[in-house]
Amino acid sequence: MTDRYVYDLSEGSAEMKPLLGGKGAGVAEMMRLGVPVPDGFTVTTEACVDTMTRKGEWPEGLDSQVWDGLKRLEERTGRGLGDVDKPLLVSVRSGAVISMPGMMDTILNLGISDDTVEAVAKEAGNERFAWDCYRRFIQMYGEVVEGIDAHIYEDALTALKENKGVDSDTDLTADDLKGLVDTFKTLSNEQLGGNWTTDPREQLMRAVDAVFRSWLNPRAFVYRKANKIPDDLGTAVNVMQMVFGNRGDTSATGVCFTRNPATGAKELYGEFLVNAQGEDVVAGIRTPRSLAEMEQVLPEAYHDLIDTMKKMELHYRDMQDMEFTVENGKLYLLQTRNGKRTAAAALKVARDLVDEGVISKEEALMRIEPAQLDQLLHEAIDPNHSEQPVAEGLPASPGAAVGEAVFDADIAAERGAKGEKVVLVRFETTPDDIHGVIVSQGVLTAHGGMTSHAAVVARGMGKPCVAGARGIKIDAKAATLTIGDTVIHEGDMITLDGSTGEVFAAGLPLTPPQINADFQEVLSWADDIRRLGVEANADNATDAAKARELGAEGIGLCRTEHMFFGADRLPAMHQMITADTPEERQAAVDTILPMQQADFEGIFTAMKGLPVTVRLLDPPLHEFLPNLVEQSLKVQKMEDQGADPNELDKERRLLAQVKKLHEQNPMLGTRGCRLGMLYPEIPDMQARAIIRAVLSVLKKEGETVQINIMIPLVFTPIELETHRRIVQKAIDEECEAAGTKVDVKIGTMIELPRAALIADKIAEVADFFSFGTNDLTQTTLGISRDDAENGFLTEYLRTKVLKDNPFASIDQEGVGQLVAGAVEKGRKTNPKLDLGVCGEHGGDPESIHFFNKTGLDYVSCSPFRVPVARFAAAQAVISQKEK
Repeated sequence: MTDRYVYDLSEGSAEMKPLLGGKGAGVAEMMRLGVPVPDGFTVTTEACVDTMTRKGEWPEGLDSQVWDGLKRLEERTGRGLGDVDKPLLVSVRSGAVISMPGMMDTILNLGISDDTVEAVAKEAGNERFAWDCYRRFIQMYGEVVEGIDAHIYEDALTALKENKGVDSDTDLTADDLKGLVDTFKTLSNEQLGGNWTTDPREQLMRAVDAVFRSWLNPRAFVYRKANKIPDDLGTAVNVMQMVFGNRGDTSATGVCFTRNPATGAKELYGEFLVNAQGEDVVAGIRTPRSLAEMEQVLPEAYHDLIDTMKKMELHYRDMQDMEFTVENGKLYLLQTRNGKRTAAAALKVARDLVDEGVISKEEALMRIEPAQLDQLLHEAIDPNHSEQPVAEGLPASPGAAVGEAVFDADIAAERGAKGEKVVLVRFETTPDDIHGVIVSQGVLTAHGGMTSHAAVVARGMGKPCVAGARGIKIDAKAATLTIGDTVIHEGDMITLDGSTGEVFAAGLPLTPPQINADFQEVLSWADDIRRLGVEANADNATDAAKARELGAEGIGLCRTEHMFFGADRLPAMHQMITADTPEERQAAVDTILPMQQADFEGIFTAMKGLPVTVRLLDPPLHEFLPNLVEQSLKVQKMEDQGADPNELDKERRLLAQVKKLHEQNPMLGTRGCRLGMLYPEIPDMQARAIIRAVLSVLKKEGETVQINIMIPLVFTPIELETHRRIVQKAIDEECEAAGTKVDVKIGTMIELPRAALIADKIAEVADFFSFGTNDLTQTTLGISRDDAENGFLTEYLRTKVLKDNPFASIDQEGVGQLVAGAVEKGRKTNPKLDLGVCGEHGGDPESIHFFNKTGLDYVSCSPFRVPVARFAAAQAVISQKEK
């Protein structure tokens, strides 16, 4: 039995949106409600999907169903496609299930031809109108269906206006347009190398097929990728009787919103054009007029429109985006859909609709995209600029940054400290660049991915970052950035859009963050509903304070490694690691301890009254040591220059240690708890610094934090037992010396598959688990995140080998099952075990839904993702309640 692919509008409804697409279902619903709409039929999304599956060949029965739909439309209207007496003209428009404004194609006025144009003119009593429709049809059909470059037609139209000395299309006469039609036909035939078909029935079939194909055009693909719209949904095609906004001064076309999509205010918002067709408004061909002016020009249609806007918003219980046409004073609605809006508008509309009693708080929360909240927490590029991006990379950290390009972290730190606005441009950042990152407006790298060092650090600081920008060449010595023919020198202004990944070779104006009462109110609703706690990843007092300001309920990950890379600390770390005797090693540790204590005091003061989880030293050993090649060259140079023997001997011994400790794969080498197993002085020192800081803050503030100490990278209970003894001994000694007691929880980060698989055994000696899903993803999938995101992963995502970037959204089938299994095993052994996640997945809405379902107690993410996580955690509860 042949599938049904075509439905008359009268057969549809809003509930059929997956089948009829947004436009078809919307128009059908309006028809059902008595709103005036043009008659027509819809070719379903399934027809498009089946056609794509068959590599462009229509499924069996589709052509005959289209003809039957056309025949029924002809009978209802009393007109015929191609009829020389009463011709039927139709529009052929796309209609995706999820709105994709402007991404796919439309053909208007199909059915007009040499045979029917005179009948159209005679019936309208307006010859100019008929020829205007004809030239528009050739232009749209030629571009969309036949693939002729649009400029071919635009150039001819522009030349005609210049020849006639007029500024607007509407100033051209009927004779002018007749001549333009002849010109367009000639140009079309030249481009095609022959005469195109003038049979309107064949044109209809080719137009439907062209709309199918437009689902696969590059801009639609990019839009879907950016908005996470599945590629397999397909588009419906709506064939509707034409209504004409270009029939003269009593006709018009326009677009309106039931509320202001930029601010959310409940006010009149829209534009219209007299004597025009819809494309004129959206394409900016003519300057439209404010909707308020329509009351004076077309009062009856205006009041009908206002009534319809109110009716449709109340019906859909959401802000509507509507397209309309007025033909000879009569209003027709062509489309209604939930309107696209800014984050600020989304929050205001949600809050107002709740206050108006239209929707519940739960419904309001489900209508807002959590990722939209990022727009409110960062400066954004003013959308009214005219610059084109010169490069594009990964949108690694949202917001916009404007400043002078700087290629060296030391220079960035120096200039930034003076208050100068700089953007740090690097091949990739390393921990040594942190001082430059801190004072920069943003970071641009040629290498690295969404979870690279640059990305993680930038997100933690709320700084925009564009990572892994392809096609850019950085010459650090010459201090230049080359992108094609564009060369940016140090000191030149650049702008980064960390929300889109775009790079601009100019300083663009920015708009400030839009945190307001709507933001706070809607987030309070989320807090009342969510089950998951939301904590922050923060490594310094500034980040901790920002996290608390944004609603974090504690710090779920305080990395200590960044504290060791300062210029005053790295030499002591070198000394400690390369020490020949325990005494030398202890001396180095004693130098570092008070510095660590001061760092912790700042964080604990900012977070007093809340829990703070401190992860002991985690990075690989090589990050504390000089580069092997660089140290070898340094020794060679000193030997060649006859350097001081004592200094030379010192550098030779350091080189010997670097060679001894050199690892082929340091990320899987001596790092995390393994470092502590070799050098127990490190966890001992860190535990003492933590407790001393807790006691100092308690003395100064009268209140301190709940401390959790996390041991990283364990894969056996013995590692955790060993560290627990070291840490607990240091805590007990410090507390005894101070004559007090501090309760400390000691747990581990689960970031290796083996740790997840034996979680029941590890839970016997752990007070809590925190899942480090970044490393757990790397070790489970066997891939390096930076190399993957700059290499094969792009192709895997493009070809659908993977649905999502596993470092951006957790791999639920693989990594997720390790998490779920570890949760079950850990709680079975230790029912009181606290469970959280502290990878960047903790700020990803889709991952948060999984963590909520899995039964974690909290998520931890970068400070500027905290509101997103609070919001997504509430949505997770609502979604799972609805199932």
